[in-house]
Amino acid sequence: MEATDTDTIGRVSMCVTRSNQPVIGQIFLIGLIASFVFSAGYSRAADELVPPFGFRWNDSMARVEAVLHGAKTKLVLREKKQNREVWTVEGLIHPGLKRTVFTFKERALVAVELQYEYPDWSIERYNQRMGEIRKYFDEKYGTGKLVSRSRDHDTEVIQTLVGYQWMVGTTMLELFYFSAQHDNLVYRTISVDYKAL
Repeated sequence: MEATDTDTIGRVSMCVTRSNQPVIGQIFLIGLIASFVFSAGYSRAADELVPPFGFRWNDSMARVEAVLHGAKTKLVLREKKQNREVWTVEGLIHPGLKRTVFTFKERALVAVELQYEYPDWSIERYNQRMGEIRKYFDEKYGTGKLVSRSRDHDTEVIQTLVGYQWMVGTTMLELFYFSAQHDNLVYRTISVDYKAL
């Protein structure tokens, strides 16, 4: 009996398929393990907030200073508060960002606070922006806890403070709106505070 081209192609494809079954199974298994490892790494990353601007918790003061120097920022104030060192920096580029406060404990980064000011904005625009930021954080980290809502009329300066907090693993994120008004003089700020606990 003479083999036809169709028979030969069929036998060759069966041999190739059979011999590749263990390889295909191995590739599938490797792909499954890789996707598990990457998803586990992603969920671990989601269990902790990272500070902004590419910094990491426990970055050394020297590293933070080198990055800030490279970004041509201005270190406005260095002060020691109890067992911490606090730097106030201006010049990091982000819309509305007035200043950034870096806090170090034992010469390692433990907090970054972003302070936003928009001089031309009305109180309505500040409220709208506060709502947008809060919604973004709620969607990303779950519903934030209201930690402060006060309005003080007891002095000549009317002060308002509203704050929310999100706990993510061993880190905390806080969002605050603060205003102080005396007659026509008004100061308003929104701050976003990242902290390692």
